[in-house]
Amino acid sequence: MTLRRCALWALLAAKLAGGWGVGWDIRWHVLIGRDSFWIAPHVLTYAAVTASVLVALGVLLAETWRARRGAPPLPGAIRIAGLTGTPGFHVAWWGAALIVLAAPIDDLWHRLFGIDVTLWSPPHLLGFAGSQVATLGGLLIALEVYPPGRRRWAALATGGTLLLGTFYFVVDPSIQTAFRRGGVFFFTHAVLGSLIFGFTLVLVARLAGRRSAPVVLTVGALAVQLTIFAVGDLGFALTRPTPAVREAIAADPGSPIAIAHEMARRSGTTPGRSLRLRLIPLLPAALMALADPLRRWPLAALVFGLGMLAASGGALGRSPALAHALPALMDVLVALVLAPLAALAGGWAGARLGARLAPEEAALKSGWDEARPGRARGAATA
Repeated sequence: MTLRRCALWALLAAKLAGGWGVGWDIRWHVLIGRDSFWIAPHVLTYAAVTASVLVALGVLLAETWRARRGAPPLPGAIRIAGLTGTPGFHVAWWGAALIVLAAPIDDLWHRLFGIDVTLWSPPHLLGFAGSQVATLGGLLIALEVYPPGRRRWAALATGGTLLLGTFYFVVDPSIQTAFRRGGVFFFTHAVLGSLIFGFTLVLVARLAGRRSAPVVLTVGALAVQLTIFAVGDLGFALTRPTPAVREAIAADPGSPIAIAHEMARRSGTTPGRSLRLRLIPLLPAALMALADPLRRWPLAALVFGLGMLAASGGALGRSPALAHALPALMDVLVALVLAPLAALAGGWAGARLGARLAPEEAALKSGWDEARPGRARGAATA
């Protein structure tokens, strides 16, 4: 159990380091404008991935070796593809393996289609998917190695914050969709955020049994973003790369890099350093906590979706860069339907996954058993 707990915190630390690398890499593309596989942010990112692979696979190999020597099985251990370990470590290992698989595909993609591609390219999305699967594995490990209490809450809050922070990266390009297309697409950030952020907040709240989890996670993700800025600033100061962004913009004025610079110019900000998108979910998360995602997750998800629509629409609507893309009344009415539906879908998925990962805890936290004393006594006895 000590080995598993140490491995859990090592995986979370590697996830944080990987987030620093990804955040710095995004700023590198925007500010430097050129790319090779061996740039410093990539090295940091894949060093973190390598650490995750070694830790997760190392625990599985250690428990497999122990089992083959005839030792009694450790609590919760299962055997998959010849490896023995808990479900959490299996999920963490296969998630990390997906990231490793995405690396050569990403390099090939850049060779075929150029270095300035969207964050939503297939290899990037595959890498993000692997990262999130591995982080879900970390949440499951926290449930496996800690009983309910402060240490489990600390591990779940840390993992949930990193899960949410990575989803922030995935949703960020939606602001360029608003810039390019306007109309109902002005609300792309609100709709995607309602779906994906809502899923994360409901999931972690129900796993941890803390209605305050949405607030803790959004504040934590904001703090992580500040550390990403600090790591990027320090990294640029140490590496001093030669900018080639003007050449990249001139070669493709419609590229994501060019759009990022144009939006920053119109808003009078520095490319890659805005906190606007990280501040937007704070109020919706507070509303979700008030609505109580433990006992009333549909209401909490619905409130979150409406809050995201209002907060995102209000914040982006005041941005000079999006003045040309403001929605019409009909676009607002469509968004009033899409955002709550997306939030409900995300909340439903989070509640369902939470019930699968921790069925006993989910039943108790939902208030279902408290409302039926006989069932509660039966669950406690079991």
